[in-house]
Amino acid sequence: MSTKKKLLIILPCVVVLLAAAFAAWVLWANTALVRTDYTVASERLPREFDGFVIAQVADLHNAEYDEGNQKLLSMLQDAKPDIIVLTGDTIDARNPNVPVVLDFLQKAMQIAPCYFVTGNHECALNRMEYYEIEAQMREIGVDILRAEAVKLERGDASITLLGVDDENFEGTLYSSAQLRELAGTDGYTILLSHRPEYFWRYAEAQIDLTFSGHAHGGQVRLPLIGGLYAPGQGVLPEYDCGVYTYQNSSMVVSRGIGKSSFPLRFNNRPELVIVTLTSQDN
Repeated sequence: MSTKKKLLIILPCVVVLLAAAFAAWVLWANTALVRTDYTVASERLPREFDGFVIAQVADLHNAEYDEGNQKLLSMLQDAKPDIIVLTGDTIDARNPNVPVVLDFLQKAMQIAPCYFVTGNHECALNRMEYYEIEAQMREIGVDILRAEAVKLERGDASITLLGVDDENFEGTLYSSAQLRELAGTDGYTILLSHRPEYFWRYAEAQIDLTFSGHAHGGQVRLPLIGGLYAPGQGVLPEYDCGVYTYQNSSMVVSRGIGKSSFPLRFNNRPELVIVTLTSQDN
């Protein structure tokens, strides 16, 4: 057999094998949960809160990648967070699997106090259905922040944690002035808000640190380019994942854990975000 004929036989096989390997990698990466650690520094942070650990569970979309979300819970346990924040789309409106979400939250509450804000998927639920789910969350002990602020205390110091509903919930979009009034303090403030595209508004409100999601990492990520598309931001979103700074404000955007309406991620593993706070003057 000639070399040319051999190549005609071998090349299609190689192409098929490479395509199969690529498809297997894409499918694996879609459920291969990874932990991403950030350190956020601020000279405004009270010294008592140096080393304060916040775990962010964003865009869960009632995912269950293994039985009982054991890997996610184990990663949370290993991180030893002081609090866990859930920044919206914990439930998927297209196919809400409430038992999975409640089971996860009940177990997460045994690791650290949980704070929750709505995303656009919670807002897409029938209102009565959502309020029933919210009541069940509250029974478990989850602190649901709907235009509310709470004090977190450590030693003799405190910081303020506030959360707002997604803009689709009763058509509420908070202005910088409203956010500032809601914070009600000149001290260190942390905001939970589902949408990162309003970062300028959070910064104008003098929020020190915002936790957000919604962008799903841009869904498809390319080297040197980043995410290709995010809801609310469109093509080549400015805020797809990572830590951003503007003026004296920082924002952490998670790639999220579950999937959005587009069922596949590319080069964009789901992530659990762990943030450690520190004071710049240490």
